[in-house]
Amino acid sequence: MPALNWIGKEQVVNHDKEVPFRLLKKVKSISVGENSQNLIIHGDNLEALKALMPYYCNKIKCIYIDPPYNTGNEGWVYNDNVNSTKIKRWLGKVVGGETEDLCRHDKWLCMMYPRLKLLKDLLKENGAIFVSIDDDEADHARALLDEIFGRQNFVATIIWQKKFSPQSDAKFFSDVHDYILVYSKNITNFRVKLLQRKESTNARYLNLDNDPRGLWMSSDFSVKTYSKKYDYPITTPSGKIVKATKGRCWATSKERFKEFVKDNRIWFGKNLNGVPRLKRFLSEVKEGIVPTTIWFYQEVGHNQEARQELKKIFRGKELLFDNPKPVRLIKRIIQLATDSDDLILDSFVGSGTTGQAVLELNKEDSGNRKFILVELEDAVAKNITAERIKRVIKSEKLDVGFEFCELDRPLFNSEGEIENECVFEQLATYIYFTETQTNIDKKQINKSYIGLSPDEINEYYLIFKEKHKNKLTKEFLKNLKKSTKRKIVYADFCLISQDELDKYNIEFKQIPYEIKRY
Repeated sequence: MPALNWIGKEQVVNHDKEVPFRLLKKVKSISVGENSQNLIIHGDNLEALKALMPYYCNKIKCIYIDPPYNTGNEGWVYNDNVNSTKIKRWLGKVVGGETEDLCRHDKWLCMMYPRLKLLKDLLKENGAIFVSIDDDEADHARALLDEIFGRQNFVATIIWQKKFSPQSDAKFFSDVHDYILVYSKNITNFRVKLLQRKESTNARYLNLDNDPRGLWMSSDFSVKTYSKKYDYPITTPSGKIVKATKGRCWATSKERFKEFVKDNRIWFGKNLNGVPRLKRFLSEVKEGIVPTTIWFYQEVGHNQEARQELKKIFRGKELLFDNPKPVRLIKRIIQLATDSDDLILDSFVGSGTTGQAVLELNKEDSGNRKFILVELEDAVAKNITAERIKRVIKSEKLDVGFEFCELDRPLFNSEGEIENECVFEQLATYIYFTETQTNIDKKQINKSYIGLSPDEINEYYLIFKEKHKNKLTKEFLKNLKKSTKRKIVYADFCLISQDELDKYNIEFKQIPYEIKRY
């Protein structure tokens, strides 16, 4: 398969492994409620995604991202390019001296690559990612997603009509659409839901012959994939002989056609001399409609609708977002990709549309979906994203909340020591994840015991109360589970002989040096 190359790729291909693991610090003054499991995180989404890994690896069902379209526009609250100060600083640190040689497309690819790798790791095996993009980076985004998710996991390219009227001042063509690229983590496990049938759709079903099976609509009985076997003359009830139009043939064999006639499934028109059409009964169609790859604004909204939604929530205040998404659009995505208790992640959240979409959908179908929203800009995260969700909760009188978190210091400082503010549960979660590549079950934690490996071979223990004073002693052995399983014990020091460790089937790992880095 052809590979996509650009200046700086070599430096970012494995950069996701080099990103420091940071702790999340709750900001109570901005948060709403307790234990809601909804998260809004302020900070660099690359570091935020890494911080989420021990808690949400393989847990997210639907990821929606609306990354910078990279049009070069810098005049908005949420810059639509990769020339922001923070991104340039990051590029200089990671890519190094080549940064000045990067074109804006190189920068965009460098920015997106490690983030997409982490997003893939967070997805469930039956999950999918939806990426909004326009023509500026659509080709690059498709190639990037092919490389990271695998070409075989491509699902669809959706065309969304983002504007309801053409631009009269367009240089060549009026740009009225965006794309939404859809990739699954594993195409064999992914399923897309059906759209609910609308009354307007069902209105097309009639019963012109009073068939006792009820309403029906007819469809063309001919096909364009020609087969001589299926090219036969048909005699209508009035005696007229009809044939399929040139280059086409009938959809079934002559024998099967006779069965359809006998079962009153062929419609020849009111005068019984028309070209045959196949009757399809409303009672037999699927409970929903298979979604198409073209989404018109009448169905899912447009940019101006999104601006009006923001204006209404913020009581007339104009918020300058270059390409805002309407709630109806994100609700459509969530409806197609999730069940009622799934997790949804948006790591380029901006104004917070995804959070509002989750809340509204839960209200409509009594669901219990949870969201994780990540926003880089401080003013946007606090004053727009979080504030929007607060106002939606209040106006809709919803019994939900969210935790607002900021990225704290790295778990390990520059000397490799564990950060002073790290608490037992945070370190236990990280250790269990790096040992097993799975998320910890907090219900399993009991004093120093932090969990059993998925293969049920190893038990994991962490002695972590006071920095540099955590010792594995004979007294600790009394707290061990009575089992023959191998016991991995993390502590600062071990005061037990190797013979005794072997006797209890213990492997000692010293903090912090033997903690794996993810």
